[in-house]
Amino acid sequence: MNIRSLTRGDGVVIGAAVLLFIASFLNLYESSAFGSSNAPNAWDSLGTVMSIHLAGVIAAALIVTSRALPQPRRIAGLDLGQFGVALAIFAAWTALWSLIGLDGIDAGSGLILGFVAALILAAAAVATPLVPPLKAALVGAPRPRTPQPYGGQPGATGQGYGYPGGQQPYGAQGQAQGQQPYGAQGGQPGQASGPFGGGQPQGGGAGRPSAGGATPAGDFAPFWFAVPVARPLFGEDGSQTPIAELAPGTWYLAVEQRGPGLVAQTQDGRRGVLQDTSGIQRG
Repeated sequence: MNIRSLTRGDGVVIGAAVLLFIASFLNLYESSAFGSSNAPNAWDSLGTVMSIHLAGVIAAALIVTSRALPQPRRIAGLDLGQFGVALAIFAAWTALWSLIGLDGIDAGSGLILGFVAALILAAAAVATPLVPPLKAALVGAPRPRTPQPYGGQPGATGQGYGYPGGQQPYGAQGQAQGQQPYGAQGGQPGQASGPFGGGQPQGGGAGRPSAGGATPAGDFAPFWFAVPVARPLFGEDGSQTPIAELAPGTWYLAVEQRGPGLVAQTQDGRRGVLQDTSGIQRG
């Protein structure tokens, strides 16, 4: 489970579930028929605690678990998140009728607070995929490491692939740092000689191919990036079937510009097209 894939809306859902659980221990009713110490709470009524309080807590657990899992899980054909949203709406609906259906008895703090918490939980569950501020990541991506000076050892801090300061795939490090490939010398007068002491031929233009036939990189240079929320990675063949999911909190390498999208490489070496590049954080 990846906690960095949770959103602000999920944080509201968690907070509402905690408030709903606390409300289950408060008095349901305030009436002269009950003494101050004999007023019942939700745990004294099995139907109330199951249909409002526990239903809301279970709904929040399903919604949060669905966001944190790398692959969606289904119950009776429904996604865990969809099942949790439906259960949250049911809890709020039951709390509403429990509140307005009182006959000669005043509502207690537990019933009022339970209705407010269930309403907030249901509203956050429904609005999170629709409201941009609620879709923002609950826990931001880690700040990129300070680039190492020229000649520093990659991965000296012990970080593996997936971090800007870690070991990069073969061939990507030189391009990302603007270094020239082996044997490619800048055509400046008076520059150091080649590997065997021979002078560098003059007139080597900046855009001329090297001796090995490789052409210098174009305007695009590979860079590290992190996504604000979980986003699918599609195949390079143009198919709309996701091959992987990019999770917040992990750094990925962008190796190519593909129209408005980016060709990204995952930690296990898979490459695909990230179609939604809005809000990404560059390393």
